[in-house]
Amino acid sequence: MKVLFVIDRLELKYFEFNDLVTNFWMIKSLLERGHQVCITTIDMLKLKSSIAYADCYDTYVKNNDIFYDKDSFHESKIEDFKLVLFRPDPPVDLEYISATYIFDFVDRAKTFVMNDTTAIRNFNEKLHALYFKEFMPKNIVTSSKQDILQFLDENEEIILKPLNQCFGGGVMYLKKGDKNTAVIINSMTDGGKKLIMVQKYISKAIYGDKRVLILGDDVLEYCVQKVASANDFKFCEHNDKNIKKAVLSDIEYENFKQVAKKLNSMGLYMAGLDVIDGQIIEVNITSPCYFIREINAHFGCNLENTVADYIVNKTSEYFDNINSKLLSV
Repeated sequence: MKVLFVIDRLELKYFEFNDLVTNFWMIKSLLERGHQVCITTIDMLKLKSSIAYADCYDTYVKNNDIFYDKDSFHESKIEDFKLVLFRPDPPVDLEYISATYIFDFVDRAKTFVMNDTTAIRNFNEKLHALYFKEFMPKNIVTSSKQDILQFLDENEEIILKPLNQCFGGGVMYLKKGDKNTAVIINSMTDGGKKLIMVQKYISKAIYGDKRVLILGDDVLEYCVQKVASANDFKFCEHNDKNIKKAVLSDIEYENFKQVAKKLNSMGLYMAGLDVIDGQIIEVNITSPCYFIREINAHFGCNLENTVADYIVNKTSEYFDNINSKLLSV
């Protein structure tokens, strides 16, 4: 089938040999199965007379790596692709939101979009984690300095997060009594004008956070521990020394299975939960990293094939359901 990946512009720049990136592995596995895969970025999406198009490149496998053909640049109607994987990185800014609107003009009876762009647009990775509040640390979402000071007084150590950044960007740790308290709160909230997520600090964060992988209704058995960088309290440097093998507990599996079912029902088929001490601190749905290279090395598996199997089977199931509905009319 014809497949279109909407990737990040930085990924396009460093596309070749980029095996740190989940898209690299998914594209490679799909190409090896004989599917035709093209790549594009959000700035290359367009509408012409209400028809959605993308300027894109063909990809190919050579010597066990993937490349894109720079001479293959062409314009394609998005509905000519059976499957689109929408995976640009945050921040989810106006440019990002505008890109999701393009897919409102794509006939979903012709093209399956994963993750669903409307669902992505309606789901904030920090704020909407509150759908699963029973599995989260104590938290508030506010722009009020007084609210945050009260929360800090009650919990003594807190984490402050902007709502639209990624990879730990802008996340701050604050301890009761810190002489920079007012400055940090004012900076984070832009003087009380910007909503932020504030969470109770989990002491086991010193050991890093676990990335739990969701694929459809399933929680995958493989996971990694993302260890904080040397000069930070959080994971913010993607390299081998910061990514350790981890184990998913039985209670985590059972709890997060509920999360998987809810997300799947919303059209969010691929997700990555960031978890500390069994508690969800964030739900990644825009371009969740599956840490495929690291998981393959730690577990001796080929996770990319598990993911590609799901993608192919889910696409087939999607169109089977559409055809069944048409036949029943």
